[in-house]
Amino acid sequence: MLFHDIKMKLTEQDIQRVQDTIKTVSSYDFSDYSYNSFCRRIEKILGDYNTTLDELLRNIQGNYNFMEKVVRDITVNTTELFRDTDAWLKIRNILKQKFASKESLHIWHAGCSSGQEVYSMMIMLCETGMFERASIYATDINENVLRTAMSGQYKYHEVQDYIGNFDKVFNAKLHSEDVPYVDIRKYMDINKNRDYVKMERSLVEKPLFFKHDLVSGEPIIARKLDIILCRNVLIYFNHDLQNKVLKFFHENLANDGCLIIGRHEGMIGHVASLYDKKDSVYFKRTV
Repeated sequence: MLFHDIKMKLTEQDIQRVQDTIKTVSSYDFSDYSYNSFCRRIEKILGDYNTTLDELLRNIQGNYNFMEKVVRDITVNTTELFRDTDAWLKIRNILKQKFASKESLHIWHAGCSSGQEVYSMMIMLCETGMFERASIYATDINENVLRTAMSGQYKYHEVQDYIGNFDKVFNAKLHSEDVPYVDIRKYMDINKNRDYVKMERSLVEKPLFFKHDLVSGEPIIARKLDIILCRNVLIYFNHDLQNKVLKFFHENLANDGCLIIGRHEGMIGHVASLYDKKDSVYFKRTV
């Protein structure tokens, strides 16, 4: 019987061993990740690699490249073009109402995965006339997905279900004002037969992509940011780490800046007092 045919159930002690081992041989610290989420990822890794926990830990300790691969497998990378279209309509309104008059705009996508949200934002910036004066920073802990993001190219069969989100945001007349039709091919080359979607060159060349670990609490740039997007990342952290990251975002936002998180994410406790929530978007409260 293959190992991955056996249903593995790890204990809290097993998970602690994995976290301690990775922390010992690297700068990664998963000790404040959601226990259930982390446990599911390790159980999946054991099955996918057809290995035992002891063998996994030995390989992590003895092979740096293997350790990096395990870290990439632990992190969840789920994204899509214009994910949650209602949120993007709100983002559009925020850009026009809050930031239209700013001479420069600094935006950080934290946990950007393969970059589909980054390209969604740049398309929105183009449509609101803010693209040229915006600086885009996009980070992730996973170097593999960062390379995909930097290439600006995706498999058509992997993103075809999300392409329809574009029309829902720009062409479905969901907002009150009447707007002209926007052709998606203005921003991307879609080739179903050759199975690719290529983002337009100016979009690919715009962002600064680089590796960054939110757990480290290291600022990405010296200046304050106008918008931070960190959608569907906090759900993989435990409560303490969520609060730590939310405080970190607050410290790195400009006084009129805003934080956009996932629709299933929120704030409770003292950290909620650092922000004013307006229609699912969190604006920095000066304290």
